[in-house]
Amino acid sequence: MTNVTSWSYNGGVKIRYVAVGNEPFLQTYNGTYLHVTLPALTNIQRALNRAGLGSHVKATVPFNADIYYSPGSNPVPSAGDFRPDIRDLTVEVVQFLAGNDAPFTVNIYPFLSLYGDPNFPLDFAFFDGSKKPITDGDSVYTNAFDANLDTLMWSLDKAGYPDLQVLIGEVGWPTDGDKNANIQNAKRFNQGLIRHALSGNGTPKRKGKNIEVYLFSLIDENAKAIAPGSFERHWGIFEFDGKPKYGLDLLGLEQDKGLAPVEGVRYQLRRWCVLDPEATELAELPDSIDYACSQSDCTALGYGSSCNHLSAQGNASYAFNMYYQLKNQGYWDCDFSGLALVTDKDPSEDDCQFPVMIAYAHSRKRNGIFGILAGNLLIFLLLLLLLLPR
Repeated sequence: MTNVTSWSYNGGVKIRYVAVGNEPFLQTYNGTYLHVTLPALTNIQRALNRAGLGSHVKATVPFNADIYYSPGSNPVPSAGDFRPDIRDLTVEVVQFLAGNDAPFTVNIYPFLSLYGDPNFPLDFAFFDGSKKPITDGDSVYTNAFDANLDTLMWSLDKAGYPDLQVLIGEVGWPTDGDKNANIQNAKRFNQGLIRHALSGNGTPKRKGKNIEVYLFSLIDENAKAIAPGSFERHWGIFEFDGKPKYGLDLLGLEQDKGLAPVEGVRYQLRRWCVLDPEATELAELPDSIDYACSQSDCTALGYGSSCNHLSAQGNASYAFNMYYQLKNQGYWDCDFSGLALVTDKDPSEDDCQFPVMIAYAHSRKRNGIFGILAGNLLIFLLLLLLLLPR
């Protein structure tokens, strides 16, 4: 509990929840965490209670939306229930959460519904109207978020906990890595989500109830696993250097003031590593590209991504530059068997940006060198003191 208690003081960090695991009942985990999640949740909440924090800091489990479903024969929210294979265990978790006044946490991603189903209606993923709404009795659903969330609400209702607080632990839209992952769609979704959450309208199942949501994510993660898709590295509303990707009104006041960028960012030199246009011996080019991309992030080159339109030469240059920048522009890192060269001409094209990375790594190197020198000097002085006559 040190991580919580050390920051929970007047003027410190306002900690409200402690997440236990991340989507532990996900089907792709094949049951690995089924029987350890509830004990872990119990232990952590008890520790919070013993530390005197349990009244305002709650342990919760962020679940994936795949723990509940509506049957194919009746695909509406009111038919929702927890997955049969984990229903009893999920209800035990729900009982514990309710007994500790803790919320049920779920991660909802309409983008993933769109990504995984070629027949999914595009407009239904957003909040500004749908040509194909879902009618469920007296309820009409015009967006996937409400339909998904109310499927959970009905599942909780059937478990005997119709009023349990629900919060959205993760929700967002990526800006690259897929044909539907772009800045326009991300802004459309996130701005619509914010307006919806702040409207106080709730969902058809819980009308007039506030929706507590946490946007995913703050910045991109260029080393994140991409097994689900190349978009996994591009959920951020900020670029890697703290620049906002698009305007976003967090207050929902229809004021497109945008987000404030990080100030005082220092960059490496404005130079790029590209394929030498004079190179003729290209036998090693495919292996060089593969190596560069295996050590850096080339997801922008994928189908439907921002750099998908580059030529074969452009693809090579992009891969070389990403590796070069990741390695802090070391002169030996722009060679690739003589196929590459350094240029001061920006090779970016349209929406495809060839980045220049921040200089933080350089400062760390300098600090590391100074630290070694200082350490050696200290050792020398100590030896000198020992050798001096007394």
